[in-house]
Amino acid sequence: MLFRSRIPETISCRFNPGGVFKISNSIMDNPGDAKYGFTKEQLFEGFRILKEKGAKYFGVHAFLASNTVTNDYYPMLAKILFETVVELKEATGCDIRFINLSGGVGIPYTPDQKPNDIRAIGEGVRRVYEETLLPAGMDDVAIYTEMGRFMTGPYGCLVTKAIHEKHTHKEYIGVDACAVNLMRPAMYGAYHHITVMGKDNSVCDHKYDIIGSLCENNDKFAVDRMLPRIDKGDLLVIHDTGAHGFAMGYNYNGKLKSAEILLKENGSFELIRRAETPKDYFATFDCFDILNNMKDPYQA
Repeated sequence: MLFRSRIPETISCRFNPGGVFKISNSIMDNPGDAKYGFTKEQLFEGFRILKEKGAKYFGVHAFLASNTVTNDYYPMLAKILFETVVELKEATGCDIRFINLSGGVGIPYTPDQKPNDIRAIGEGVRRVYEETLLPAGMDDVAIYTEMGRFMTGPYGCLVTKAIHEKHTHKEYIGVDACAVNLMRPAMYGAYHHITVMGKDNSVCDHKYDIIGSLCENNDKFAVDRMLPRIDKGDLLVIHDTGAHGFAMGYNYNGKLKSAEILLKENGSFELIRRAETPKDYFATFDCFDILNNMKDPYQA
């Protein structure tokens, strides 16, 4: 039987202008190295082909830099996309209904960084909208955003316990969390601020690698980080994990995902996601009778 795919009435294409994206003389990111998106020429050709095949309504999307801590990024991205969309409409006659500015608006992971001013960013986008889209008669185009990191990143922490210490060529503190719980430092070498509970006012005079238990040497939450003296049993708080923890979690090395607890404004807390159990881990295996004999600790 032959099935033919049908082009949806509403469709969006991603634009990648290539090159290096700069603000003033500062390099923000390298879109030319990204696997995503059409070149400008491909974008125009793609719109024409999709229109011929039945698409009626169009959108454009772009993501040129990640985690920018500057109020200038979104307005600059908006200007690039708005000008491109005006050209697209004139060249193809396509009915462009929305522009997706995507994400890229970052958060201050280090204590010395100044956070973005979302109101200033919004005002900058509004100004470019009125300068570019209004004169082109495109004042009905909707603007979409994807600010998951900005909205959730600062409002989650990973709390982990120091359970090991090792003194070799470096000083290591092993914790009961690993990259399963927070992949970002292992994947990108990204910085997440760490504090030791009860030692907020202690001098940070010890240099540690804070490590997890995966059999990968990049399973590290911090490298050469200056912290107070850490003793086994201390609780470490890894900050700004709200956008990267469970959402990026996985089960490598047979690790089970941790519970999630919601801390409320009144100081109370609530378990909103229980920890995984071995039974959860094996739930998709159909070839083991062992599952029928496993005891679920949450039903004991």
